[in-house]
Amino acid sequence: MTDIRAYNREAWNRAVSQGNIWTLPVSPEAIAQARQGEWRILLTETKPTPRHWFPADLTGVDVLCLASGGGQQGPILAAAGANVTVFDNSPAQLAQDRLVAEREGLAIVTIEGDMRDLSALADASFDLIFHPVSNVFIPDVPPVWREAYRVLRPGGVLLAGFMNPLIYLFDRTLAEEQNILQVRYSLPYSDLTSLSEEERLRLNGPDAPYEFGHSLTDQIGGQLAAGFVLTDFYEDIQPHDVIAQFAPSYVATRAVKGYGR
Repeated sequence: MTDIRAYNREAWNRAVSQGNIWTLPVSPEAIAQARQGEWRILLTETKPTPRHWFPADLTGVDVLCLASGGGQQGPILAAAGANVTVFDNSPAQLAQDRLVAEREGLAIVTIEGDMRDLSALADASFDLIFHPVSNVFIPDVPPVWREAYRVLRPGGVLLAGFMNPLIYLFDRTLAEEQNILQVRYSLPYSDLTSLSEEERLRLNGPDAPYEFGHSLTDQIGGQLAAGFVLTDFYEDIQPHDVIAQFAPSYVATRAVKGYGR
């Protein structure tokens, strides 16, 4: 397997047809509430992103929802007043955003592409990037942070969610079948090299995308190396996962593009 982007694109297209929870468009009621200023969206699985991480007024704010298709975050932000562009690898996920936009009379731009290559977007063209847990589906993360830095304006904000790398250390079969945590893998983790194809299919099923567990050096250090200043973070859990009994499953960060770089 060499073309991870193509494989995972088709995996997420299938996820849409199968009704995966992260592909279900928001309801008309959620859009109506967002228009009234009452809204919440997720960077991770259960904790809403703090409202103070966003501008107090989203009216006219240029927002890039990066690898954030599915008709969930982008339409909410658009209904709250932002100028929203949704960039995603999956055509079917982008179609969900267009579905909500057409249903609710929202103006949303959708672009298909690789989150590591934002060459379709101009330098300094956004005020805020919303990047929910998704870089788990690519083998290298630093290009994402460099491109995010490039397309943000000075003072722009990057909101990112990602997996806690420790969850990729443990034997998946023992954890899922016997609730036993036994270290088996090393970081960085890759479905391609850490699991046999037979084991991957048994654990994830034939339709699942390939996953990659990245180090905190790449996830947080990569943002700093790109030029961002970290201003806040929080952790979240993956419900019903045995690891969540002992440690958080996710990390979310707020970072700002400085003026001097």
